Amino acid sequence: MRAFGFEQHGPLSNLRLLSLPEPTPGPGEVRIAVQVAGLNHLDLFTLEGMPGITVPLPHVLAGDGTGIIDRVGEGVDPARVGQRVLVDPSLADGTCEWCRRGLENFCSNYQIIGEHTNGTAAEYVVVPQGNAVPLPSHLDWVGGAGVALVFMTAWHALRTVGELQQGDTLAIIGAGGGLVTAAVQVGRYLGARTVVATRNAAKGEKTRALGADEVVVYGDDQPLSKALWAASGKRGFDVVFDSTGRATFTASARSLARGGRLVFCGGTTGPVVEIDLRGLFWRGASLRGSTMATRAEFHEVLRHLADGTLKPVVDRVFPLEEGQAAMERLAGGDVFGKVLLRVRQ
Repeated sequence: MRAFGFEQHGPLSNLRLLSLPEPTPGPGEVRIAVQVAGLNHLDLFTLEGMPGITVPLPHVLAGDGTGIIDRVGEGVDPARVGQRVLVDPSLADGTCEWCRRGLENFCSNYQIIGEHTNGTAAEYVVVPQGNAVPLPSHLDWVGGAGVALVFMTAWHALRTVGELQQGDTLAIIGAGGGLVTAAVQVGRYLGARTVVATRNAAKGEKTRALGADEVVVYGDDQPLSKALWAASGKRGFDVVFDSTGRATFTASARSLARGGRLVFCGGTTGPVVEIDLRGLFWRGASLRGSTMATRAEFHEVLRHLADGTLKPVVDRVFPLEEGQAAMERLAGGDVFGKVLLRVRQ
């Protein structure tokens, strides 16, 4: 079986086209013949190696994907063979206290496909039957592979964690990645006045078609904090969405209104930041971490994808054999939307 990933953690040069045995589904599992796999910034972190997380080696990347169920394990309805599906990348045990409360993304044994387990960048992937979700009829293989992780993350971060309401002001830091293009659409759907802050004016303008009300460009001559303060009418924002981390986090925190919420779900420029707490407690502002989404939220997102309210944004599709070039494009940051791998032609 052809697959894409790595045999040892390290730099991009460690990426390989792998030859692995075909997996076999166990009880309660299905095997998917993958058509298209979706990469995320998480794949770069997984390649590098993250403290406390041990992955199987060789390791197959990618948590998103679309394909056809071609084999089922014991206890799975045989009628599912032939079904067109997309992959829910969340793995929860379903039994811990958090799962019993419907908070699967807090699961004591939570895992993400492609991070903790072998991913979808392969001819076949085996997942629990509940993680193989019928592909909405109007989505093709490419579109379906570009939605799950970014939209579920943006939805949970903004609606649930950020408590974004109709009429709130929302600042989104960055303009190009798949998560940002999803967040802009979620912000529009929830009725917020959305401002995108970016260093790249051209990519910023593209977000207007997704629902951004205003784009501000920051740089050395116009620091992020000043640009956001001016864009907020010197009031601050009710919610700031920051997945960038070290390079922008302090400015994002300074840009909060009274009672504002800084929601973060990543740190692409680094995870260690320095914050002056005085400004936060004086304004009653808060920092709120967010990871993935609950299963109910994921299916809510799917309904909005099915009716066209939310739409995939794809930067580029590479053949599986060019996986290293795809990861280099993702790492370079010059993207707008999702970077995908076509496994089957």
